[in-house]
Amino acid sequence: MKNLTDLKGTFRLHNGVDMPYFGLGVYLSEDGKEVTNAVKWALQDGYRHIDTASIYNNEEGVGLGIRESGVDRKDIFVVSKVWNSDQGYESTIRAYESSLERLNLDYLDLYLVHWPVKGKYKETWRAMEYLYKHKGVRAIGVSNFLQHHLEDLIAASEIVPMVNQMEFHPYLVQQDLIDFCHKNTIQYEAWSPLMQGHIFELEIMKDLAAKYKKSIAQIVLRWDLQKGVITIPKSAKKDRIRANADIFDFELAPEDVKKLENLDRGKRFGPDPDNFDF
Repeated sequence: MKNLTDLKGTFRLHNGVDMPYFGLGVYLSEDGKEVTNAVKWALQDGYRHIDTASIYNNEEGVGLGIRESGVDRKDIFVVSKVWNSDQGYESTIRAYESSLERLNLDYLDLYLVHWPVKGKYKETWRAMEYLYKHKGVRAIGVSNFLQHHLEDLIAASEIVPMVNQMEFHPYLVQQDLIDFCHKNTIQYEAWSPLMQGHIFELEIMKDLAAKYKKSIAQIVLRWDLQKGVITIPKSAKKDRIRANADIFDFELAPEDVKKLENLDRGKRFGPDPDNFDF
């Protein structure tokens, strides 16, 4: 495992772009002051990776937070995603331009296909390849793609996705999928690392928090990174944003990493990519 010592630390994507392995997610953060403040506080605290999506309806506020933070744009890794109803070739290109407009940015560092919409995601990916080659997107990837989706996509594509952002936590490890991504140099990334709050109910998490003198959130976020998984916990509270990132002064012992892996029960708190109501 690489040295995980710094909030600004990165994992290198297969095209050579360095992606910060810790970021701020803004799902359900309200557009306007709430999301703008969250982004601004995170960046001022040292975060360098912000993850949004067109369906979150808060790209304007995210863009404002980036500008108000005083941090140089080139030092920030900004991610957005094309929503299901915008999938297809021309519509994906339009959706990208619209996201840029709302964010008030010239380019994105990473653009993701939000869900594998059947019959559409290959055309969507063709548009992503175009954006990557011609429109300044530094990296392209997918979200919620299972192995069969990835195999199908890779077989029909020029460019292998650089990232796969998945629901990932101790109840949903999907090690086979992680291994497949690793084998194909696709960087794995977690959404919902705190199990939509359910992580705080687990006795083992309370025990580990006591053992390491850290919060439950800090334990699970550190676990993500030690698994080589990029993580983007969401918070709109200043102290929580700061606390979430305070995970670089300790390391989980290998047996504790294993303990959390062994909690895996294939349980989703979000939608199933094979049965999502697109």
